[in-house]
Amino acid sequence: MKKIVTIIGARPQIIKSSAISRAIQSDFKEELNEVIVHTGQHYDENMSKVFFEEMNIPTPNYNLQVGSGSHGSQTAKMIEGLEAIFLSEKPDGVVVYGDTNSTIAGALAAAKIHIPVIHIEAGLRSFNKSMPEELNRISCDHMSTLLFTPTKTGIENLQREGFSLEHSSVATIDSPNVYHCGDIMYDNSLHFAKVANNFQTVMEAEKLSENGFILMTVHRDSNTDIAENMEAIFTSVDELSKKYQIEFVLPLHPRTKSKLKSQLSDSTYDQVIENERIKIIDPVGFMDIITLERNARMLVTDSGGLQKESFFFEKPCVILREQTEWIEIVNNGNAILTGANAGRIMSAFSTLFEQDNFTYPSYYGDGNAAKFICQKIVDEIE
Repeated sequence: MKKIVTIIGARPQIIKSSAISRAIQSDFKEELNEVIVHTGQHYDENMSKVFFEEMNIPTPNYNLQVGSGSHGSQTAKMIEGLEAIFLSEKPDGVVVYGDTNSTIAGALAAAKIHIPVIHIEAGLRSFNKSMPEELNRISCDHMSTLLFTPTKTGIENLQREGFSLEHSSVATIDSPNVYHCGDIMYDNSLHFAKVANNFQTVMEAEKLSENGFILMTVHRDSNTDIAENMEAIFTSVDELSKKYQIEFVLPLHPRTKSKLKSQLSDSTYDQVIENERIKIIDPVGFMDIITLERNARMLVTDSGGLQKESFFFEKPCVILREQTEWIEIVNNGNAILTGANAGRIMSAFSTLFEQDNFTYPSYYGDGNAAKFICQKIVDEIE
């Protein structure tokens, strides 16, 4: 039996990891032993705990509890803690997800002591190195032994960076194997969409009707910490809600909610608060966000995860960013990049709201990515 250590730290990684944990329990119990390490990167431990309980994910074997901090401080604490765990557990491989500080810390700590790194969501590129996530994902890919990309675009990105697409029977850091496996979040969306049928409370509590509202999230620092950007976003939302007579539902973290008051002009803040079609609600759990996504008319978001999930649930999406890793949905016309530009937000929203001939090709696999990944770990990691 092979032992893998799975590194999670931010809430999206907890969700992603659940697909692999389910696949191990259902199909690879005799071949893979998973040890889960929570770095504690996300500072709200209660919210992380809710995710584990709500989604029936195995409780982490370790929690480093590093908390928030500067990139350097946070990453250094993770590397130190993870190295000690790796030396103690002696895993055959370390699984990392995406592009957070937990990702780069796990990859660096493992690679330095010659433990194979397995990177899920490899090959994604925004081509904007001012984003810390871009630096993390590029660096992690080049330290990995097995790279699993959710899209053909990811394969093309890696090939351009010098990765060979030929496969060795045993992968190594100097001869890594690259696979287009589909997206484990598509696996999750299919699984949890069924489970979420039992979690309709948010629709009832907020008196929402199917296709009768817009789901909106804003959390990126590049939006919330710049007054000009917040002003552009929320003046647009105020105007669009009135023009189209439709409700915008915003689950806002307390930090973002406080930014409304501090970053918006007094007049815009008053308009937003007094607008009955802008419904600001408390943060919701993963099951509730799935329910909201499935029932919304469309999405407006700066979240990478929600962009993709909008496509999974066949909803158009306005992306409040200048770049996206999920370029397929933009190229296919399902989403439009606007940044925090009022004119572009208004135009994109109108285009998507008034269109009804969208297509949804199977860019993200068949819902069996996790099983594919587990099989390759069994076969190709010594």
